Amino acid sequence: MQQVSTQKFRVAAGACVLTETGRFDRFFVGFRSGIMSFKREPKNMLNFHRRRKLFLGFLMLGALVALTLGCTPGDPQSTFDADGPVAQSQLNLFWIILGAGAVVFVAVQGALIYLLIKFRRQREDDIPEQVEGNHTLEFAWTAGPTAIVILVAIPTIFTIFDNQVSPEPGALTVDVIGHQWWFEFRYDHPDDPTKDVVFAGDLHIPVHEVINVNLDSVDVIHSFWIPKIAGKVDMVPNNDNTMWIQSDQTGTYYGQCAEFCGVQHANMRFKVIVHTREDFDAWLRAEATPPEESQDPLVAEGKKVFRSASAGCSGCHATDPISNDGVAGREGPNLAHVASRTNLAGGMFDNRDESGNVNLSILQDNLRTWISDPESVKPGNTMASEGAAYIDPENALTEAELSAIVAYLSSLK
Repeated sequence: MQQVSTQKFRVAAGACVLTETGRFDRFFVGFRSGIMSFKREPKNMLNFHRRRKLFLGFLMLGALVALTLGCTPGDPQSTFDADGPVAQSQLNLFWIILGAGAVVFVAVQGALIYLLIKFRRQREDDIPEQVEGNHTLEFAWTAGPTAIVILVAIPTIFTIFDNQVSPEPGALTVDVIGHQWWFEFRYDHPDDPTKDVVFAGDLHIPVHEVINVNLDSVDVIHSFWIPKIAGKVDMVPNNDNTMWIQSDQTGTYYGQCAEFCGVQHANMRFKVIVHTREDFDAWLRAEATPPEESQDPLVAEGKKVFRSASAGCSGCHATDPISNDGVAGREGPNLAHVASRTNLAGGMFDNRDESGNVNLSILQDNLRTWISDPESVKPGNTMASEGAAYIDPENALTEAELSAIVAYLSSLK
């Protein structure tokens, strides 16, 4: 075997290659240049990852800004536009807690950035100074958070008690009862304290007055919430809760169930209509009066169908606005004066026109849509699953019967 006179080892990318001097120099030049170009790739990839992280950071910042812009006071259910003392006290507490949280965030992040800069590694062989125990720092980061918690707890406790205890126990009281998925409202009769005036869908209150609210539920846990007037309070079956509310402006506000209560939880809504005291008294007295009987033949036919066993409407819905105090109502909403309500089917339909008044034509269209197929409008509702006209094909309403019922209900003003 011929001996190789001169040998040399060249190492590239961890590989050892035995060559005769000068024989494969050209190969190694090309190979080495390839290795160098390969080494440059990770750097490019690193820049790509940095750019991607920067892009994601700006994307998250943009999403945060968009969410923040969504919390505008002009939104119908924004808590940043308080129109009563309860909502205002809760908003003030929110700003206090937010401010305390911002102070903690800035302090912690500032200290973290300072430590990262001050104690960053200067050289590869540096060994950082080992520090063990610092009584001043330990006292500071124990006493500081404790003081912040105490400072936040003081206004929190005062706000809770102020919102829970009514400043006027003898003021107007409204019983609010939660159903799947609508709200029932009961007022003391203006002339007979042993009777209640029963209403559904809209809560009417006088302006600048304390309203005491008794909360209850007949089925599952609901939560009563009027964002611009008062915060959420749970409605628990057989465990009455109380709250008080007050609005400082007349107008219409939006309320909502704030506790998941079934498939139609998001559609369990109501309106709060704030009147002057004179208008409220007139409204309550009108609601306490049974609706006038119409002499229209179609209305009379609708009343007959409504009370028939085949349709089964009167088994769940009353048309008399008066009920004995403390006596539970029927399973469905009381339909006395239903033609004067701004919404229908627990907030699914708005009966008002552009001027804000209840429009008879819109009301009739909404009634027809709802009665003809309630399951398609509000899936899972009790009317579709238990109503005689819906569970038995033989009792299904004819077009003539449907028109008659719509005429009858739209006459209940």
